[in-house]
Amino acid sequence: MPDGSQATPEERAALLAAYDAQLRGVSEVQGGLSWDRSGPLWRALVNRGGFVSYESLESLGTLDAVDALIAETVAFYAARPEVEEFEWKTRGHDWPPDLDQRLRAHGLQPDEVETVMIGEARHLAVDVELPEGVTVRRVDQLPEREALVVEASEVAARIFGGGPSGEEMLDRLDRMHGLEQFWVAEASTHEGSRVVCSGRLARVEGTEFAGIWGGSTLPEWRGKGIYRALTAARARAALAEGVRYINSDCTVMSRPILERSGLVAVTTTTPYVWRRS
Repeated sequence: MPDGSQATPEERAALLAAYDAQLRGVSEVQGGLSWDRSGPLWRALVNRGGFVSYESLESLGTLDAVDALIAETVAFYAARPEVEEFEWKTRGHDWPPDLDQRLRAHGLQPDEVETVMIGEARHLAVDVELPEGVTVRRVDQLPEREALVVEASEVAARIFGGGPSGEEMLDRLDRMHGLEQFWVAEASTHEGSRVVCSGRLARVEGTEFAGIWGGSTLPEWRGKGIYRALTAARARAALAEGVRYINSDCTVMSRPILERSGLVAVTTTTPYVWRRS
């Protein structure tokens, strides 16, 4: 199995080019309730918020045009009272280099920086030994999916300090019409079965990619191979649907696991968030 940390500069550049061409812009707003365009931007409405994606801002040509587009976008969302906040998703290799300062000047504040990881799905689709009493399965297609997705969403919210509710996640799964799968790892305890880790597999229509999102594991169950097993199961499911690449925006905690599995760090991503005052 290749180690993603050992990838050559040429390999990283090729993966980044595929990422920019296939996963930014319209591909990134497919889960929205609705979306529109403004110049290079794709602007989505998602539940009580918004989301902005683009492949590149270089077509704007000037820094004044960048500032004008940011101001227009803030006004676009501010005029919609149902929008409590929106996210402008940046990448570490974006133009202009001072985009951070320009977004801050319009009231957007950065959240945590994450690493964009990409690699061949086949590298992740390996056998992983699970602790005794732990099982991994896909649940979005099951009759009991509602209870499991709600439980998993509550677990993820406790770990991350927030996130979509179970009802919002169920609504998203319905809107995606099978493009997204929901997976859980469950542990048998004296009180019965409980969800200890969960995550989504999101196939991106019209591309070679599927994203792995979530993977939130309860603290007392970490370090036991559960996240890696959940990742492997999703990778096998992606391969079965003809996917070539897996991508993930990962935290510092997840990056070493994904690199050992063959994913390559190609850039960083930082969400800049505007919140209604």
